[in-house]
Amino acid sequence: MNKYKYLFKNIGLLTLSNFATKLLSFFLVPLYTSVLTTGQYGTYDLFNTTIGVLIPILTLNILDAVLRFGMDKAYDKDAIVTLGTKWLGISTLFITLILIANHFITVIPILEKYKFYFFLMFFTQAFSGIITSYARGTDHVASLSVSSVIASAVTILANIIFLIPLKMGLPGYFLANIIGPLVQCVYLCARLKVWRNLKLAKDFSSNEKEMFKYSTPLIANSISWWVNNVSDRYIVTWFCGVAANGIYSVSTKIPSILNIFQTIFSQAWTLSVVKDFDSQDTDGFFSKTYSTYNCVMVVACSIIIATDRIMAKFLYTNEFYVAWKYVPFLTIAIVFGALSGYVGGFFTAVKDSKKFATSTILGAVLNVILNFISVPIIGTLGAAISTAASYIVVWAVRIIQSREYIKIKINWGRDISSYLVMFIQTEILLLFPESILMYGVQGILILGIVFLYKRELGLFIRKLRKE
Repeated sequence: MNKYKYLFKNIGLLTLSNFATKLLSFFLVPLYTSVLTTGQYGTYDLFNTTIGVLIPILTLNILDAVLRFGMDKAYDKDAIVTLGTKWLGISTLFITLILIANHFITVIPILEKYKFYFFLMFFTQAFSGIITSYARGTDHVASLSVSSVIASAVTILANIIFLIPLKMGLPGYFLANIIGPLVQCVYLCARLKVWRNLKLAKDFSSNEKEMFKYSTPLIANSISWWVNNVSDRYIVTWFCGVAANGIYSVSTKIPSILNIFQTIFSQAWTLSVVKDFDSQDTDGFFSKTYSTYNCVMVVACSIIIATDRIMAKFLYTNEFYVAWKYVPFLTIAIVFGALSGYVGGFFTAVKDSKKFATSTILGAVLNVILNFISVPIIGTLGAAISTAASYIVVWAVRIIQSREYIKIKINWGRDISSYLVMFIQTEILLLFPESILMYGVQGILILGIVFLYKRELGLFIRKLRKE
């Protein structure tokens, strides 16, 4: 199977998976914003983002090790499954101890109030992260896609039932988003028959040392990505309140349209770059793929920025509508996050996890500094701007770092011009009132970007037809 065919095959399968998971839930945003208050949505978001940083720390980032070593066909699958299970158990026990301690001294009242949901969310997300990483790493992409469709259907149905007829509010939202992923875990365990590889009595200390040598540096990387993605929400909550964080959290729903494609491509790309890595890029596969990927992301970002306020009217009800202001910068952040992930694939291929950490840490530090400077001055918009800036820095650093392993050709003049156009679109959207003239100018700028990338768009279309 040639490189493009393998990549497009996995993109197709993962599109099925992510379409069900991301796009269908995207259309439920009006339900969430009409049933939940900004405070309730902000509470859920803080729980979710906190768990996002606890998982790589408490599991020693075993998820990334499971994915990368699962790609090595000759590596001991018993060790991967057993060590993944072991650290799922250890991390869950640690969370249990934290919740018990908080029950008696109640340092965090909101955690005590929803401790049962917090425990289930942590266990489910950690379990889901490990089993889905194993499925991807061992090339069971089709099974992963089917499991995601099932999980999405269960999650969406549960949300509708719990929030509308049962009127359970925030507890119902918690439960619906726990049950769906848990069903996915059960399905994948049964489909992949992972119990056959579970050897708890066997000593895998040498394997554990090797896997953690790769995954431990990625703890800093995972934390730093978390800082880039969500630390601004804590700062927004601190300076502007939990309701403002609820609005800011909702603003990520429109950028999630682009994030769907980014997630799909990133997952497929990791499999391709490990399988077909060529430091000389002899056939130009990596350069052409980067150029086309960059093109698709920029064009999509441009369209989202131009239609932001229109989509917001359908998705953001009541006091959530103001969230449209934060969408452009968060969407630009996704573009550069996607390109950073593309380049990061080269580090995965050569198992250089330290390169991940250095670039992401730098971006995270910058993000926090900019947030503390900008949020008190210009409010929540400062958080969105800071996020975009930090992702741009991570991308630039990784481009430089990647030259140690591979040299890809980039049309800098064209790419930088297109990035400037995206920022011009953002300024027009924020500074000018909604009118036919404003949308006309946005349309012209979109056409300008399309013209810049006419060659890449043609290649992308031809490859889709061919494959």
